[in-house]
Amino acid sequence: MSSLPNCPKCHSEYTYEDGSLLICPECAHEWSLESGAEDSGDIKIVKDANGNILNDGDSVTVIKDLKVKGSSSVLKIGTRVKNIRLVDGDHNIDCKIEGFGAMKLKSEFVKKIL
Repeated sequence: MSSLPNCPKCHSEYTYEDGSLLICPECAHEWSLESGAEDSGDIKIVKDANGNILNDGDSVTVIKDLKVKGSSSVLKIGTRVKNIRLVDGDHNIDCKIEGFGAMKLKSEFVKKIL
């Protein structure tokens, strides 16, 4: 019987080792043996351009002029965004900006207002 832990995502008992990683053949989830217990919560930490941790409800400032896809307008540097919401995906901030409406931003282009 194997002494490997069950998969933290799908709880499959058929995990196997591949070098320093553990792999689940059923859901293709990979994790390291050292962080196996920590990954079970799947808590994602989102940081701004300066390395500050972002939370839901924070206010941020845009640090670079950003072209708005599907429009000829530009989101200017220094634009303040209030009450952000963190989401999964490539653009991990969901927000509403006055004059633009609902938008998704990448956390690497914003700075947290402290």
